[in-house]
This record gives sequence, structure tokens and C-alpha cells, in this order.
Amino acid sequence: MLRRNEVKRFFEIVKYFVKTYPLSLIVVALVVYASLLRIPQDAVPKVPGLDKVVHVGMYLVLSGMLWAEFLRVFYKKKTPLWHAWVGACLCPVLFGGFMELMQGWCTELRNASWLDFAANVLGVVLASLAGFGAYRYLSRKKRNS
Repeated sequence: MLRRNEVKRFFEIVKYFVKTYPLSLIVVALVVYASLLRIPQDAVPKVPGLDKVVHVGMYLVLSGMLWAEFLRVFYKKKTPLWHAWVGACLCPVLFGGFMELMQGWCTELRNASWLDFAANVLGVVLASLAGFGAYRYLSRKKRNS
């Protein structure tokens, strides 16, 4: 059974994440919704590779928003870089794999795909390259001021 202090600490952590990463949480909710949405096959345009482009885009935005909010926090106070690598790189990759499994298990019209997962990872990698470049730029700027 959870003790009162444990419950209080849990809600403090939730409050911290909601205050620190509000836009990222909204993007996460939109990705969950889009991933589990029932889309009839006849409603999707028959453009080859469009599905993969959408996956890259969704995870580029998700990871990019996490990087942006990390950089906002980093610029205000010294936050270790590994927070960004875990929160804006590793977590979206794991989340992408989890959402692919959920598509296979929880939807009838969609299925899990290794290529979709690879597209998710590509989006995270692209955002992380840009995010790390921004981190290096801001680190130099912060150091010189």
C-alpha cells in the first residue's frame, strides 16, 4: 500500500513535468490519438511512402518539442545534457515502439510494422541532431555571456 508521502511525491513529480514540458505532453497526447485513430483504408490517399513520411514527421515534432523544452529549461538553469538524451531521444524511441505494438494489439484496421518503427526512429534522430546542435550553440552563447 502506498504511503501518504509516496503519493505526495508522485503528484509533485507530475506537477513538475506538467509545468516544465506542457507542449510536449500535448504532442504526446496527439501522437497517441493519431496512432490509435480508426482510419478507413479508402480515406487514406494512395501515395507511396506517405505513411512513413507521416511517422517521421510525428516523431520529429515529438522529439523536437522535447528538445526545445529541455533547451528552455537548460538556458534558465544548468540541466545535465543526459536529461535531454534520455527524455528527448531514448523515451520517444521506446514510445514509438510501444505505440507500434498498441496499433497491432488495440486496433482492427491498423497493424504494427517494423518500417513504421524505423520511420519513428528516423524522426527522433533528425530532431536529436538539430536539438544537439542547438544545445551546442546555446552552451557557447551562455558561456560567452
